[in-house]
Amino acid sequence: MSKIRRICVYCGSSPGTDPAFVEAAKAFGAIMAKNGIGLVYGGGAIGIMGATAYSVLDHGGEVIGIIPEFLMNRERALRGTHELIITQDMHERKRKMFDMADAFVTLPGGIGTLEEVVEQMTWAQLGRHKKPILLANINGFWNPLCALLDHMKALEFIRGDFNFDLLEAKTVDEILPMLEKAAAGVPEEAKEMPPKLAEKL
Repeated sequence: MSKIRRICVYCGSSPGTDPAFVEAAKAFGAIMAKNGIGLVYGGGAIGIMGATAYSVLDHGGEVIGIIPEFLMNRERALRGTHELIITQDMHERKRKMFDMADAFVTLPGGIGTLEEVVEQMTWAQLGRHKKPILLANINGFWNPLCALLDHMKALEFIRGDFNFDLLEAKTVDEILPMLEKAAAGVPEEAKEMPPKLAEKL
């Protein structure tokens, strides 16, 4: 049985135009902290990223930020984290985020957020890991992506052994119970990506 100690949250460095997105980030940050679950995230102090991190900190939780050196100013690296890891590039950032997390939650965001969660889907599809991946579909933000995935399945571009488990929560309160249920059936060793496999990605 696998336990969730840290969650990697992918989300935007912008707040978006719907106040529900930032409110969801704050609410989930509080839930994580109150349940003793640490946050692994992109290290920024602005947008939904900042709202999530500050909420975890405000409620006494652990925050680990991972940010490439070239984004330190652009995304205003949050200096109040328990640990701020500065990487050489995006690839190193994403690999460290993977290594330090037990599950992945995707809040609303832009192209970078989409790329990050799709990469985790790809790794899961190829059998590289079994860590839970969840879309926080706040106010239907991820509906177009869910529709595209259904379209791919209908046309059999996602089929059989190419299928993968993708969780979808429509409210913040659903997120942690869904992750814990999914993680319960995953042995600890199945979450790790052996170095030899990682080198091939």
